[in-house]
Amino acid sequence: MSKIFKLNVNNSFEFEIKAEEISHLDILQVSESEYHILQHNKSYNAEIQETNFNNKNYKVKVNNTNYNINIFNDLDLLIKNMGFSVGSAKHVNSIKSPMPGLILEIAIKVGQKIKENDTLFILEAMKMENIISSPRDGIIKSISVNTGDAVEKNQLIIEFE
Repeated sequence: MSKIFKLNVNNSFEFEIKAEEISHLDILQVSESEYHILQHNKSYNAEIQETNFNNKNYKVKVNNTNYNINIFNDLDLLIKNMGFSVGSAKHVNSIKSPMPGLILEIAIKVGQKIKENDTLFILEAMKMENIISSPRDGIIKSISVNTGDAVEKNQLIIEFE
């Protein structure tokens, strides 16, 4: 099975490139960011001007023409199709109960500054204690439950500022 990359160039053109097509190019690295490329007896001078690996965005100059390129592999496309994105957990503004259960302990207070992975509360469900941790740094805006409360799946528990 061939690895396929999807490229979006200048938000106007989309291409699919197979990994073996890239391996057949004659590429010579000239400097840290510059390359000389031969493809089908045509010569190209390419310079990588900017990279943003997290957003899969690159600014490349090829033969004195600038291009904005987004490169996606199969996993990136699957994640996008599922409605997720890189860093999406960092934008969580509320915590809802992942399952029905009983609030055994609330480890935070309104107005408290918390760090990513700090314990927020303990939820007992199916005779197991589940520690629910913070997905991001933030300040607690509100707590909608009390210790001992029974909660339903998707019930609002905590809101962040």
